[in-house]
Amino acid sequence: MMIPEVTPSRLGWLEAGGSHRELGLALGRQGRRAVYERLLATRLWQDVTAAHHAPLVRRLLATTTERLPWVAEELEGLAEGLGLPFETVVAWNCRGDLLASVPDGCTTLVLPGEVPQVAHNEDGLPCLDGACFLARLRPVGQPAFLTFCYPGSLPGHTFSLTAAGLVVTINNLRLLGVSPELPRMVLSRALLAQPDLAAALALLEAAPSGGGFHYTLAQTGHAEVLSVEVGGGGFSCRTLAAPALHANHCLNLDLPQAITVSSADRQRQGDALIAGGERDPLTLLRDTGGPGLPIYRRELDDPDEENTLATALFCLTPEGAAWQVSVPGEAGVRRGIGPG
Repeated sequence: MMIPEVTPSRLGWLEAGGSHRELGLALGRQGRRAVYERLLATRLWQDVTAAHHAPLVRRLLATTTERLPWVAEELEGLAEGLGLPFETVVAWNCRGDLLASVPDGCTTLVLPGEVPQVAHNEDGLPCLDGACFLARLRPVGQPAFLTFCYPGSLPGHTFSLTAAGLVVTINNLRLLGVSPELPRMVLSRALLAQPDLAAALALLEAAPSGGGFHYTLAQTGHAEVLSVEVGGGGFSCRTLAAPALHANHCLNLDLPQAITVSSADRQRQGDALIAGGERDPLTLLRDTGGPGLPIYRRELDDPDEENTLATALFCLTPEGAAWQVSVPGEAGVRRGIGPG
């Protein structure tokens, strides 16, 4: 088993295995305190769990139960672990389908090559700074995986590495006029159960309408890295042959969307740094320069209500995917090869 070399004090760690309900229960217990102390009073929580969303939440839950009943079981366990009503927890995990714009930001950088590198800034609510955690989960009958978790949320919608060798990073897309059928966070959770890159791509291509996500997909032993935009019933996939950065708006999928100033500025600055020859992934993702809002986001008055909460780097070596995760303000780094 991999042992992390250094443990940042503010980045929590969870080990859990068993049935999907048991995994959800463990995740709920791990995040319970942060949910009660930091999330329940936020405007976003109140907006997402408002009563007028209930009919749509019930419909999204029905589709989840029909198509992916094991994810519904994880949600049941999550609600039990949190000590909150099931319908409320389901609504929270549909937030990107209920609202066109939520504070789930993120920036992903890909450096293709003989040893492809995928780097990712996980940007979320500033109030959750120091409350998130890494989890190594071992579901019965599915690949184990390592993932970054938000309190109160299903795993899989941030950055992850599975025992099948899949590397997945996800960015929020603010699509407009979506009529959702399956929650995007349910879809991204199902992605971690796929046996290989081809199956992952097929799952996304066949996905029902939902909120928008950009997926970066890679697999150990494969040279290609894929940039996939999904949402609103649309699908776009391209293979990245050159260094590329992706913020929080569609670059290829032709759907109505909202592009925030931060997303546009991060995309512009990242493109400029790449065009100028910068190839160090951590230098790129920790950049605070440029004429606009920065790639590395630590201002409490960020206009999108997002801060960089962690930075991950995956190197797809022949021996497996080497990874490291750091959090702002600390020199410590968790690192390993494979999900362990």
